[in-house]
Amino acid sequence: MALEWEWNSIWQLFATLVFLRTAYRDFLPPELHHLVSFLLRGLMARFNADIKIVVDEYDGSYTNELYSAAQAYLGSHCLDDAPVVRLSKRHDCPFPTPSLPSYHTTHDSFQGIPLQWSSVVERSSSSSSSSPSRSSSLSSDHRYLELSFPSRHREAVRSHYIPHVLAEADRIRLRARERRLYTNRSVVYGDDHRNPWSPTPFSHPSTFETLAIDPVLRDEIRDDLLRFVSRREYYSRVGRSWKRGYFLYGPPGTGKTSLVAAIANLLEFDVYDLELTAVHSNTVLRRLLVSTNPKSVVVIEDVDCSLDLSDRNKKKKKKKKSKPDSDTEEREMDPSEGGTGRGTSSVNLSGVLNFVDGLWSSCVGERLMIFTTNHPERLDPALLRPGRMDRKIHLSYCCPAAFRMLARNYLEIGEEHELMAEAEALLAEVDITPAEIAEMFMRCDGEGKGADAAMEKVIGEMRRQKAASPPSERGPAAALGPGMENGFLLGCDSCMRGDDDAH
Repeated sequence: MALEWEWNSIWQLFATLVFLRTAYRDFLPPELHHLVSFLLRGLMARFNADIKIVVDEYDGSYTNELYSAAQAYLGSHCLDDAPVVRLSKRHDCPFPTPSLPSYHTTHDSFQGIPLQWSSVVERSSSSSSSSPSRSSSLSSDHRYLELSFPSRHREAVRSHYIPHVLAEADRIRLRARERRLYTNRSVVYGDDHRNPWSPTPFSHPSTFETLAIDPVLRDEIRDDLLRFVSRREYYSRVGRSWKRGYFLYGPPGTGKTSLVAAIANLLEFDVYDLELTAVHSNTVLRRLLVSTNPKSVVVIEDVDCSLDLSDRNKKKKKKKKSKPDSDTEEREMDPSEGGTGRGTSSVNLSGVLNFVDGLWSSCVGERLMIFTTNHPERLDPALLRPGRMDRKIHLSYCCPAAFRMLARNYLEIGEEHELMAEAEALLAEVDITPAEIAEMFMRCDGEGKGADAAMEKVIGEMRRQKAASPPSERGPAAALGPGMENGFLLGCDSCMRGDDDAH
């Protein structure tokens, strides 16, 4: 009896379900169908332990930035132990980059949250019926990444993990890309559609470990640079553009260009070498500025030779004495006041000041502006004030520490060399640049007797200079006025530490 009752109950239940299904399909309106389906999906989602996020390769007709960022992130963090890795290389990357291949899965962990990434491809009917060679070239296949994780971590993944993936992908791309050295084109009227910068690969070998400058100054510069790139939020909070100006000055051959290259290599920035004589107007100069990319160094070498950017007060005194016959002659005598004279460039001091510190200078973030000169006394003080040139760095003649660096780099010898003490003593009495010493070192072989011969040659040259004339005053540090030493403003302990907010 019990068995018969159980079968009768099952048949009754089955008949009830069939009746309810028929009533649901035939008697309930379609609007209620959607409502019931929505409620059932929500109920099932609560019992499901994992949820999934789908990241499509294309967002409409455009590439999904999150898809490419996730692939870059996975290639760097999650594929070290993967059995299959897909490699690709772009023309602007020096190394191939790995990514997650199709139909494969890898795992990640973030703040204790287990995450699973899967690469999925849904073949379209046209590509599945084609030959393998043809189907591989079709773009109709639907490719996407699927991220699975426990549902209780939904907020942490959305608010923290996804931004972490995007930030890490930017860092990976920046490190892997081929850095560029740009120079400005000579732009003419009607040529606005072209990029005003012409790129070439940047591969200068100079680093802070090979710079022949005073070690204390070298460490101060490096600390200041690393402090700058890590303070984006601080610059935004105090209302300043995320940029920094460096002014390098000193005699020729003291390592200004090498320092610029070392800065670019330390920060992994692109370099924009701006030739002011090829810029026709302030408008073109502004366009060059907004065409630069973030994470870049804009360099103007020998700025005193490019344009007349000398002291305006001195020129006004000369005008009063000379009294030109007409406004035209006055403009020809003073191109920095806006006249073009007989030249082809109408860039003036005002345009350069706005380029360095005007409203347009804030359009591109995380940028260094570096000016170099051999004669700082020729420049207008407005160009060198704080806010435009935040660090004034004096690179002077070779000192004993710089000489030891040169000897180690070129000759592979250290302080224990028998001629090192005599060379360092002579450096205190003569003015000789690191470039002169490096040139003499390069003429000799760095092994065996070559090092001894190179040291003797340099010492002989310093003895000759000492006998020829008394030692001159070292460097043009006094040209920028009192309170300058080792390239940093004195009178404020915070300046020496690199505290921007102390000003």
